[in-house]
Amino acid sequence: MALPNRTILDQEENELRDNILRMSDLTDKAIDRCIQSLRTQNIELARQVIADDQKINDLRYIVEEEAYKVLALQAPAARDMRKVVVAIHIAVELERMADHAAGIAKLCVELAKESPLKPFVDIPRMAEISREMLRDGIAAYMDANTELAAMVVERDNEVDELDKQVYRELLTYMLQDARNINRATYLLWVSHNMERIADRITNICERVLFMVTGNVRQNEED
Repeated sequence: MALPNRTILDQEENELRDNILRMSDLTDKAIDRCIQSLRTQNIELARQVIADDQKINDLRYIVEEEAYKVLALQAPAARDMRKVVVAIHIAVELERMADHAAGIAKLCVELAKESPLKPFVDIPRMAEISREMLRDGIAAYMDANTELAAMVVERDNEVDELDKQVYRELLTYMLQDARNINRATYLLWVSHNMERIADRITNICERVLFMVTGNVRQNEED
């Protein structure tokens, strides 16, 4: 079998990486904006996150189409094949992360109808850590940096602990006053969506480790 044209393959891999970068940037903005909406009860900002989700969906399908074309026409060797396959997986994870952000935005629309239950501290902190994880995870992908990818995987524990803390605190609010149940339940869902975002970033980093080493690691949370 003839070897793939290196120049064409490099160009197509770069196009995949560029679209992954676009997706990650849009996803990062979606996370930031949905938390801003939560803090400020800004319904219009929440609706913008929901509307912009389609842009990320479209980019996911572009990445998949490009990747399948490379696999079909270039017949890449092992490491290049892993790069292409991992690009597909990362695009899927980013699209799902954006879905979680849109889900949070929908909850923000409902929460904005009532006064805030409590000051927001832990959920914005979850978002801050998740955005840091996302930036580092994508940097690890771009640079094939296994050490950075492994560090991001470890940070998922920070988000998990904050999620548990939010759960305990909101449960206390519900037990104290039944009138808090509706708002507390919405916030539990917000926290859960943010925890899932961090899990999906962990999945991305585990795919980076596979891309570089060829070894598969399983995320026990997924």
